[in-house]
Amino acid sequence: MKKKKLGIVDLLQLQSAVVVYSLSTVAANLASKHEFLSWGYILYFGLEFVILAAYALIWQQMIKKFQLSIAYANKALTLMWSMVWNFIIFHNGITPFKVVGVVLVVIGVMVMNSGISEEEEEKKQ
Repeated sequence: MKKKKLGIVDLLQLQSAVVVYSLSTVAANLASKHEFLSWGYILYFGLEFVILAAYALIWQQMIKKFQLSIAYANKALTLMWSMVWNFIIFHNGITPFKVVGVVLVVIGVMVMNSGISEEEEEKKQ
């Protein structure tokens, strides 16, 4: 597969897929707050499936466009988005340990993304 330098638009597209995926955790959390097989449970559980179906279609397009290792490295940012949704929607606290964990993941993703441009530069020489 041809390697390409990732631009900001490319990374935003990839992150949009990750954001959609992270929303499935919100739907699952909302489903868990209802009694099993109640209408609320079925509604949110069904919403989770719809979100995952949309994500599957988007993700297929992303892995056509990006190297698989880069796409999966960016998928790790689901942790960050899940923490954001938990804070905004469910008012769960953000602890220093959670922040450190997410920062380590973000650094790892940045290293993976920067590795492609370095490999491309080496091949040009």
